[in-house]
Amino acid sequence: MAEDEKPPEGPQSGSAEPAAPVEQNAPEKPAAPAAEKPAAAAEKPAEKPAPKPAAKKVVKKPAVMETAPWEDELSGRIKGLFGDRIGEPLTYREQDFVVADLDAVEELLAFLRDEEGFDYLVDLTAVDYPKKEKRFEVVWILYSFSKNTRVRVKALVAEGEKAPTASKLYSTSDWAEREVFDMFGIEFEGHPNMTRILMPDEWEGYPLRKDYGLIEQDEGWVRENLNIESAQ
Repeated sequence: MAEDEKPPEGPQSGSAEPAAPVEQNAPEKPAAPAAEKPAAAAEKPAEKPAPKPAAKKVVKKPAVMETAPWEDELSGRIKGLFGDRIGEPLTYREQDFVVADLDAVEELLAFLRDEEGFDYLVDLTAVDYPKKEKRFEVVWILYSFSKNTRVRVKALVAEGEKAPTASKLYSTSDWAEREVFDMFGIEFEGHPNMTRILMPDEWEGYPLRKDYGLIEQDEGWVRENLNIESAQ
């Protein structure tokens, strides 16, 4: 074959077919649109819980003092000696007591000290019941060292009425009676020095009475003696 002769164009037998031409810058097929989700139902606002009814204020009644008869040899001797001058001997939570008439108190205390061995006056106090006819209850608490036991003597005292002093029987009653006078205004007949012991002598009012307010003060005394207005 001559050098200037060219082989014929086109496929020749025994040769591989040429690859299909690739289109340049062919536009991409758009992706199939995603299936649209159904619009979510509008969320309902959370319902507010119904307000709870206001709790009723429960007013507790004061506990009833459940007593039982005090029955032993000592209570029997007291009943036999004082009869209708005392009430029925009672016990409450193993605390034995008897309520006596005012005119029997001194004699009963002397009997318990001299005949029954109650040689120590542990305490003397009072309780205020403003709505009762006899608003005060005076309480003498006695102890016997030999018997290792206590007994209480109680007496009802009206406003302005005096209780008998036990200072001739028990030396410990001296200051205790003054304290009851200072806090409640109850005087003790025959006490050698019936004056205040905690509050100033000129103080007006009796702080442990139920009708005396928790923050009540003798404003005149505070102003005159402390040179200040009441601390209320």
